[in-house]
Amino acid sequence: MLLEDFSDGAERRWQYLSDRVMGGVSDGGAVIGQEDGARFALLAGDVSTANNGGFIQLRRDLVTALPANSTGLEMTVRGRNGPYFVHLRTRDTRRPWQFYQAQFPTSEGWTDVALTWADFSAKGRGLTATLAPTDIVSIGLVAYGRDHAAEVAIRSITVTQD
Repeated sequence: MLLEDFSDGAERRWQYLSDRVMGGVSDGGAVIGQEDGARFALLAGDVSTANNGGFIQLRRDLVTALPANSTGLEMTVRGRNGPYFVHLRTRDTRRPWQFYQAQFPTSEGWTDVALTWADFSAKGRGLTATLAPTDIVSIGLVAYGRDHAAEVAIRSITVTQD
């Protein structure tokens, strides 16, 4: 099931966030671009762990629940200075530091990456160890946790199913 191909309206579906909302100093931005007829989102900037910071993020809220029989995500990505992360928030992630996280590698060319729900680990106290796909309310593409010049692009996100 195709979740995102960055077609018309993607600018309204995705939101850029950084650690500046909580006093951090990371700086960046996100744009929707097009190359060889395919649209993509680019997240880029300088991630800094100074001042208890350390992230820039491109996040989308989900308007409908993912299927109960879904098994994970497949994404087409490219980037430099990886790895990068996908952060999922659920109905139970009430605090900013609560999320489910999976790491993925990048290369300078477009690469397909598959993540199963089991690849995601709970971050922050109070979350269940097991991620239920029907509880996911947002997905984020994140440069996180270390000082670096981030540059990661994503062309598509597909939800895999049994």
